[in-house]
Parts: sequence; structure tokens; C-alpha cells
Amino acid sequence: MTGRSRTRLDRVRALLGIAQLALQQIQDDLTADDMNGVELAAILRELHEDTDVPGGFLPVLAQLVGAAARRAEQLEPDRDGDASCPLHEAAALLTDDAGQRLLWAARALHPQGDSV
Repeated sequence: MTGRSRTRLDRVRALLGIAQLALQQIQDDLTADDMNGVELAAILRELHEDTDVPGGFLPVLAQLVGAAARRAEQLEPDRDGDASCPLHEAAALLTDDAGQRLLWAARALHPQGDSV
């Protein structure tokens, strides 16, 4: 591994550590004793589509995995899709499957939507 890629990997590890801390805080909020259905529904909607910042956690994560897929396409020696196809599928599952399921759960908890 070259010095530049080592630095890049170190930076990614540090940033993932920051993200893990933020996600742990969200998990702590989700497990709070005073969490109610309306509030949980609002949080689920935020994970899918943040209304303050365009995107949301799952779409941004899918975008990140999609970027890895596009890079894998360029790096695959035979261009056979052994690396890129699973990454493209993972990105689609995040937005299409996981994202939709978050919205279904939010709707079941609070059908009125984002009026919190």
C-alpha cells in the first residue's frame, strides 16, 4: 500500500469513527424510555430523507456505495462486474428496499407524516 493510500485509509477510518459516534447517539435516542411512535416515525423519515439537508442517511450511504461501485468498474481487470455488480446492488437495496421499508414503518407509526 502506498503512502497516499495509507493516508486515505487512515482518513476514512477516522471519519468512520466520527460517523459511528453520531450513529451511536441516534441509537441512544431511539432506545430512550420516553420515545413515542410519532417521534420514532419522524426519525425514520429523517433517516430516509432529511428535510433540512437534501438527502438523508440512506440515500447518502447509497451514493457512497455507488461511488465505490463506479470506481470498482474502472479497476476490475476483466470488467466482469464481480466487484461492481454487488456494490451497485447494495446501493439499490439501500434506497429501494431499506428506504421504502423505513417509510412503511414510519407510516404505520404515524400516518399523518411530517407534521411533527
